[in-house]
Amino acid sequence: MTCRVALLFPGIFRLVVESHCQGADVEPSELERFEAIVLPHLDAAFTLARYLSGNAQDAQDLVQDAALRALKYFRGFRGTEQGDGRAWLLTIVRNTVRTWRQRHHAQSETAFDEEQHSEGIADVDPTVNLDRKEMRERLREALAQLPDEFREVIVLRDIQDLSYKEISDVIGVPEGTVMSRLHRARQRLQRMLVAAGPGERVI
Repeated sequence: MTCRVALLFPGIFRLVVESHCQGADVEPSELERFEAIVLPHLDAAFTLARYLSGNAQDAQDLVQDAALRALKYFRGFRGTEQGDGRAWLLTIVRNTVRTWRQRHHAQSETAFDEEQHSEGIADVDPTVNLDRKEMRERLREALAQLPDEFREVIVLRDIQDLSYKEISDVIGVPEGTVMSRLHRARQRLQRMLVAAGPGERVI
């Protein structure tokens, strides 16, 4: 397990170490498999949680909860390769965020902290003549207003670079629905950017 995991997600590190030392719940071989298959995807899990929750601190707590849940139920996971764990972990993160938002009655608008987010979104409409900083601001505002079902597919495809099949596994809908939803999400995002016009905010 990396030092970064221990620093960012101390609860995960502590539980793995305690389980290893006590020999309870999780066999050593399962712990090794968990570390190899699931833990490499914590960064992807954190990015998804951050975009869906809109807050880096909440995202860290949510990923920690999701990863501990993944460890708890890892015995039933049948994946064998590192790539197998990504969609599985992201599914758990997505469900954890949804439960958290329901609990906190925050299903409508989500505040979005751009400074803590990556720059991994390409220009949606190349005809919009904006400098990079202004485009990022408009994207920030537009993304924050997208419904969850649209925002998550944008994040998973255009930022996380998941395949349609992987997104299908994460959100639990057919690949055709993923493609249709992504198309509509991009169209809506583009309309919001174009409608704002120069010097106006995306509201």
